[in-house]
Amino acid sequence: MSLFASKYSKSSYRAISHLNRRCLGIPELKQIQSHLIIAGAIADPFAAGKLIAHFAIFDLSHTQALFQLLPQRSTSIWNTIIRAFIENHKPENALSLYKQMLGSNFLPNNYTFSFVFRACSELCDVSLGLMYHTHVIRLGWECYDFVQNGLIHCYASCRSMKTARKLFDASSKRDVITWTAVINGYLKIREDGAAKELFGQMPERNEVSWSAMINGYVQMGLFKEALEMFNDMQVAGIRLNQSGAVGLLSACASLGGLEQGRWIHAYIDRVKMEVDRVLATALIDMYSKCGCIDMACYVFEKMSCRDVFAYTSIISGLANHGESATAIELFKRMEDEGIRPNNITLICVLSACSRMGLVEEGLRIFKSMKDVYGIEPGSQHYGCLVDLISRAGLLEQAIKVVREMPMNPDSYVLGALLSACRVHGDIDIGKEMVEGLDEGRLDHSGIHVLVSNIYASIGQWDDVERVRKGMEENNVKKVPGFCLIEVEGL
Repeated sequence: MSLFASKYSKSSYRAISHLNRRCLGIPELKQIQSHLIIAGAIADPFAAGKLIAHFAIFDLSHTQALFQLLPQRSTSIWNTIIRAFIENHKPENALSLYKQMLGSNFLPNNYTFSFVFRACSELCDVSLGLMYHTHVIRLGWECYDFVQNGLIHCYASCRSMKTARKLFDASSKRDVITWTAVINGYLKIREDGAAKELFGQMPERNEVSWSAMINGYVQMGLFKEALEMFNDMQVAGIRLNQSGAVGLLSACASLGGLEQGRWIHAYIDRVKMEVDRVLATALIDMYSKCGCIDMACYVFEKMSCRDVFAYTSIISGLANHGESATAIELFKRMEDEGIRPNNITLICVLSACSRMGLVEEGLRIFKSMKDVYGIEPGSQHYGCLVDLISRAGLLEQAIKVVREMPMNPDSYVLGALLSACRVHGDIDIGKEMVEGLDEGRLDHSGIHVLVSNIYASIGQWDDVERVRKGMEENNVKKVPGFCLIEVEGL
């Protein structure tokens, strides 16, 4: 720093010293940038690197523009900008910068490769990982911890477990992160036995490795095993982290395990775990799916900052509990707060409109999908629209929607229409629709049953037999209804 102070003014030195502070906003950073440019101190790689690192926290486009204007760059600056794109989930941009770095005659170091392999992991592109692995070997960085861990994590993320395990077994500097990466890889390819065996061999386990096992079980649908893993974790004296808590709440939601979900909620409160938006949304989803909608609403209202996922979860829960009016009110509140809905939000609110018979409101929301939110309606959205219109008895209009859909109607759309035909007793329209269907579209047992029932209601027993026989020949079985309830906490 003494060389810097002698080359540039004291005011420039003070500007650089300000960059050592952590809590700097955009206005302050732009003032420092202007001062460094005027003083010529922006040419100093140390100063420029500090400035870019701060800007990367707030404004990636400004960071990139500043980077392009730098008169002098260093490997450290290249690493900073590459890392910024990685942390903003833009792996393609990060790898593009890596190529520019090589083209500018800057040699990557071990830190560069750790970011490069994170990009490959996020893209799940094993061919890229293999290519950059050759760069590592050629430049002699394969023995460094960051690089080894990055390679193992990359291959495991890309489900190339033979290579990942070979590197893991050859590594002499395995830490908890390395072990967890390989366990996660086995869980991704559903090799539960290998994951559990490796987990049992770990010399040291922390909350990350335990949570990886819990979430792995949840992703595989092994919900009871996930809850058992949590019990073992408590016996081992390891505290649950947010990621593990989200996984466990998902397991409780899938099992309908309200009491277990409540217990986990109490645990979260007892250990004073931060309830961020992700965790709060998991609580809302668990309470909604376990039949405790009042508690779901309580958690939602306690949130200090709500996003589209929290709103979608509570709107879905309310609609499924027969509180469609409240669900629609919340959707309007969401719109007023400027939170943009996603595909799932719109399916939930259209379904609520259908149950309430709010045809005009439903049509407004459907139209707003493309006009306001830029979302192309999918088959499920059209299914909700058909259900909304046909429930109101507007069967001709519903058929018009089905015929003008940009995609072939699936079982969801056809089921909504045929159900309405039966309910409203309009057999002729239902019969016309059935006879116009291509057999290839009848891809769900419920549709076959509805078709059969429509023929039966007008006494066309030969057609009933034909449909039933077709179901047998194509091995289409009627799926029985079922429900999940908790019995004595199980």
